[in-house]
Amino acid sequence: MNTLLDHKLKRLTADILATCDADSRTHRIGEMFLPSRSRIVGLLDLLQQLLFPGFFGGKKLTRENTPLFIAHLLVQIADELAEEVYHCFCAHRRCPDCTDTAPCRERAIDLAVQFLEQIPAIRETLAMDAQAAYDGDPAAKSIDEVVYCYPGYYAITVYRIAHALERLAVPLMPRIMSEYAHHGTGTDIHPGAEIGKRFFIDHATGVVIGETTKIGDNVKIYQGVTLGALSFPKDERGRVIKGYKRHPTIENNVTIYANATILGGDTVIGEGATVAGNTFLTQSVTSDSIVASETPKVKVKTRRRKGARPSSE
Repeated sequence: MNTLLDHKLKRLTADILATCDADSRTHRIGEMFLPSRSRIVGLLDLLQQLLFPGFFGGKKLTRENTPLFIAHLLVQIADELAEEVYHCFCAHRRCPDCTDTAPCRERAIDLAVQFLEQIPAIRETLAMDAQAAYDGDPAAKSIDEVVYCYPGYYAITVYRIAHALERLAVPLMPRIMSEYAHHGTGTDIHPGAEIGKRFFIDHATGVVIGETTKIGDNVKIYQGVTLGALSFPKDERGRVIKGYKRHPTIENNVTIYANATILGGDTVIGEGATVAGNTFLTQSVTSDSIVASETPKVKVKTRRRKGARPSSE
């Protein structure tokens, strides 16, 4: 290697190490490694096969081979999920090397089993979500198309998985899953949000649903909808206070059209209400309301064609 380049690389290495010594917030040197993002994404693929047998996985299923297929999947998912949950514990607690990993591993196995016991209920909810998408979208040709193709439905599927893990207090993993879905679909649903049955997101792109949002049953939203926070109270040190309700409540049978923005933890959209597109709301509305911004005036000017004579009028 060139002597000058070698000298510069050594100096740069020393400079980078100095920044690590000066600020520990952006390195994990000497700590347990983080859970594997790629393995957690792989778990989502396996869970899709479990939630929708015959749709994913490239294997033809029959009545005869399905029991063995599901049993094999359960064993594979249980092992990999428990391992990644264990690493999530280590990363979240920033544990140093320990001599007794048994308690954390046993807890991880227990949580993996508790999660898998919820799969039948999650499947039932996702079936209702798929039906809502089919019933609510005239372009949908079949429920198969919804399950296999719709990005909004995939985002909801990942949310249902991540929310179940969030409720079990598994750290990191729910956010890794939700951000993976966000990256692939443009739909950002925090795993802490509470979303009821028969939920449908049409087109999906640009939807944001915050952590403390509560959504009832039979709710339909369109692309670009934001259910967000209005403000962020801070403590005496200027840090954002966490853990309080910051996002709106959407009651049953509400429809929210494209690019509407609804903000605030005290904002409630009453049952059966309709929120028109491009509406900005920071206050509650009563049941069965129709909420719309005033339609802006549109001006149309006719261009004079080249060479045309001015009108005599």
